[in-house]
Amino acid sequence: MIRKAKSEDLNEILRIYEIARDFMHTHGNPTQWAGKYPDKETLISDIKIGQLYVITDDNNEERLCGCFAMIPGVDPTYINIYEGEWKNDKPYAAIHRVASDGTLKGVFARCFEYASEKYDHLRIDTHKDNFPMQGAVKKCGFEYCGIIYLADGAPRIAFEWTKV
Repeated sequence: MIRKAKSEDLNEILRIYEIARDFMHTHGNPTQWAGKYPDKETLISDIKIGQLYVITDDNNEERLCGCFAMIPGVDPTYINIYEGEWKNDKPYAAIHRVASDGTLKGVFARCFEYASEKYDHLRIDTHKDNFPMQGAVKKCGFEYCGIIYLADGAPRIAFEWTKV
């Protein structure tokens, strides 16, 4: 099950992101989400705005296994794309901060299934060293579009999916 995150979920969400950071750091992606990103303030804001979602265990809807942000509208970091181009300029939602605690298979596939039921056009980006995420987005039908740069100047590879 996927639902919007609630403030009482925050400690479990922080646990999931800590596990995801540790996984990335020990599997060839030590610089993405360095430090404590996403930080507690970002997650609290995401919850208040209603753009943070949680994925629950198939056998226990109280147990959180994954989370992600789904943000409709123009993402400022997606305005300029380099070494490629977006497939189209139609309205979209961006998927950000996908994380799993490793106990449930196919977390991104579930995230994608949920997001694609709500939006016909999705964009996502990830670090060049995040091979598990790259594989997951390609498996769900996203196409590589080019390079975007975060506000801090860090490059990310960008992908897009459209229903039409």
